[in-house]
Amino acid sequence: MENFLYILGHNIVPIFVLVLSGYALGKKFSIDMPTMSKLNFYLFVPAFMFVYLFTTEVNRELFMIGVCCLVMFFAQDIFAGLIGKMRGMDKGKICAFKNTFMYTNCGNIGIPLTTLVFTSSYYVVDGKTPFLDIAIAAQIIIMILQNIVSNTLGFYTAGRAKFNRSDSLKKIFSMPTIYVIPLVILFKVIGFRVDETIIWPALVYLKDGLVAIALLTLGIQLSTSTFDFSNFDVYLASLTRLIIGPLMTMVFIFLFGFTGVLAQVLLISYAVPTAVNMALVAVECDNEPDFTTQVVTISTLLSAVTMTFFIYMARVLYPIF
Repeated sequence: MENFLYILGHNIVPIFVLVLSGYALGKKFSIDMPTMSKLNFYLFVPAFMFVYLFTTEVNRELFMIGVCCLVMFFAQDIFAGLIGKMRGMDKGKICAFKNTFMYTNCGNIGIPLTTLVFTSSYYVVDGKTPFLDIAIAAQIIIMILQNIVSNTLGFYTAGRAKFNRSDSLKKIFSMPTIYVIPLVILFKVIGFRVDETIIWPALVYLKDGLVAIALLTLGIQLSTSTFDFSNFDVYLASLTRLIIGPLMTMVFIFLFGFTGVLAQVLLISYAVPTAVNMALVAVECDNEPDFTTQVVTISTLLSAVTMTFFIYMARVLYPIF
């Protein structure tokens, strides 16, 4: 109960404070949603990814975490597509359903949650937290991959509902995030220290602003959305993300042979709700924005219970001591 209340108070409540603030702003003022989404995708998200990619060192264990995540993307895509077809969803709804399942809120919730878990008294040894660094490093790799794929494949998936293949690809290559990885690799290869230039503080400011601006934008989107609390598909998508997602992760943890800290981090990371920026992708591509926004909201609410359960299961199934 103590862990449940701590997670609720320190991770879930602050998120909803920002979402409700955006909701109130959206109700009081006429705020342009396309402009808000462009601020996210052309400034805040690229800066966020660039800073973390540039400052994260990848070893073999972390590399394998990344490989596992990429394989899981394809498995989740197939699984969500099958559910959508079984439910008789149209093409646009299936694309939205896939995005709500595949992409998790591993940044806004995942990193604070991982920090909380691996600094709790259960993991303290001689007054120290020896597992925290590797846990955070693994979480950052997962978060980076989630951001990269959600801002490329996620756009492609959403765009396919409205555009042809060529137009969807053009949409991807118009997004700055697609150029972040090669740019970071180039700078690291030539030894150019971006963090010692005058533009680095600006990039850090943008990186630090992503969580707040994304959650405020979600709240603004909510203020213009039509809610249907009898929509079964919203609850199906939410529970698929919160229950099927972690269960599938357990299968891949077994297949890749992860144990201990890395196994726990993977399970916790995929127990978090749908990524906030999926609502922004839906707005940007004009594909099921109301459905996607409702799934983001409902899955976040329900995650207070499901995350607590899977944190406990992570300790039981993948013991460190």
